[in-house]
Amino acid sequence: MKPDLKARLFHAWFLVSRPMTLGVRALAFDADGRILLVKHTYVPGWHLPGGGVDSGETVIDALAKELREEANAVIGDPPRLCSVHFNNRVTRRDHVVVYHCRNVRQTAPKSRDREIVAAEFFDLHDLPDAITASSAARIRELDHGVAPDPFW
Repeated sequence: MKPDLKARLFHAWFLVSRPMTLGVRALAFDADGRILLVKHTYVPGWHLPGGGVDSGETVIDALAKELREEANAVIGDPPRLCSVHFNNRVTRRDHVVVYHCRNVRQTAPKSRDREIVAAEFFDLHDLPDAITASSAARIRELDHGVAPDPFW
């Protein structure tokens, strides 16, 4: 199945099962100041790790779950809320909460699975060319101390 079709089907399922969606993403840095990015099987580019917040789950629990599932990573210092964004690119019902996480570490290298192709740490001044625009914008906002764009 083509990545674009797979992503559309995935998002269509969420529209039916969750009329309003909430996601969480991590600006996750290791002890060396490198940022964690993930590459998915169903959409192109490198992304900040994260995913949906399930019913009955806190955003911090979702953040820890997504870091664990997508990158075999654990949170070090307590996460700090950075921003909240309206993600109108996917649906008109999606919001993304972004946290700054320091001293994140991988418990083991991440092997490719059905969702994740790769999970790697990058130096802020040597980010991959294929980083998504929204991920690059969130990094710039944090790194340069500028007000976050309200849109994802």
